[in-house]
Amino acid sequence: MDWDEFRNRRSSGRGSGQPFQMPNIKLPNFGKRGFTYVVVLAVLIWLATGIYTVGPDQKGVVLRFGMLNAITDPGLNYHLPYPIETVFTPKVTEVKRVEIGFRTIDPGPPARYADRPHESLMLTGDENIVDIDLIVQYLISDPAKFLFQVRDPNGTVRDAAEAALREVVGSKVIDEALTTGKPQIQAETMALIQKILDKYQAGLRVVAVQLQDVNPPNQVRDAFIDVASAREDKNRIINEAQGYRNAIIPETRGKVSEILNQSEAYRAEKIRRATGDADRFKQILDEYLKAKDVTRKRLYLETMEEILPGIKKVILDQQKSGVLPILPLGEGSGNPLTGTKGNQ
Repeated sequence: MDWDEFRNRRSSGRGSGQPFQMPNIKLPNFGKRGFTYVVVLAVLIWLATGIYTVGPDQKGVVLRFGMLNAITDPGLNYHLPYPIETVFTPKVTEVKRVEIGFRTIDPGPPARYADRPHESLMLTGDENIVDIDLIVQYLISDPAKFLFQVRDPNGTVRDAAEAALREVVGSKVIDEALTTGKPQIQAETMALIQKILDKYQAGLRVVAVQLQDVNPPNQVRDAFIDVASAREDKNRIINEAQGYRNAIIPETRGKVSEILNQSEAYRAEKIRRATGDADRFKQILDEYLKAKDVTRKRLYLETMEEILPGIKKVILDQQKSGVLPILPLGEGSGNPLTGTKGNQ
């Protein structure tokens, strides 16, 4: 009997006032052996449902009656069929991300974003307001804790990141947040987020924290841009002055070293010359002591030769009169001349 015939008979029975009678349905008779085969086949199929595969980027978390029983590695595995055991296979190598201060509407290109001012506006340590956007990247470090310790892992990471960022930014002045303090803010925020997640036993590991935009609020952005430009000009001038200092100091030191070396050489030369003059004077003194008259005459002649160079010189003996020989001392002199004392 098909369903339409059954429905028609039911309708006709109601209309005639006759009581409804359940139709007789005959089931096939398999016998005891056939029933056993059916039961065995059903059991085998049920047991086969326990075969499962864990992907290369996954871990298998096996629960027995709702409690953790085992964690399996990638590959073909087996667990007791449902409802005795169930398996979850979270991806432990997939890097997930949360966004603080904005949301990606369309990755593009071109990408489109939506601001979340209630997340991005923060108070710095010097009581200034700054607008900060942040991206946190994380992955699963413990699949069992990830599945059962926190209800919403993604939301937990977002709340922990926002709380950590507000604490870190609250300890900095606005100049650090806008300029040179960004790497330190990222490092401190990452460490604090990980500390919070470990306290929650979330089974997550933070792999990167990236500051996207750090700007003052729109109402005072132009003034802050002017201040930042002036600060950059200041740093540029300081760097130029430092570069000039680094260039001029070695040059000056080189000149000083050169002058010192020249002075040392001049000093050594003067000392050697004075020493030589002293030695020569001692030698002359020794010769003078041996023959005073001869040495005196020799010194006189050498001195006259030195103070009267290039001049023909005639030496006369003052103690003699009459005709006496004349000693020519200049170059090109001819034969000795003769003369008298009166003609000297």
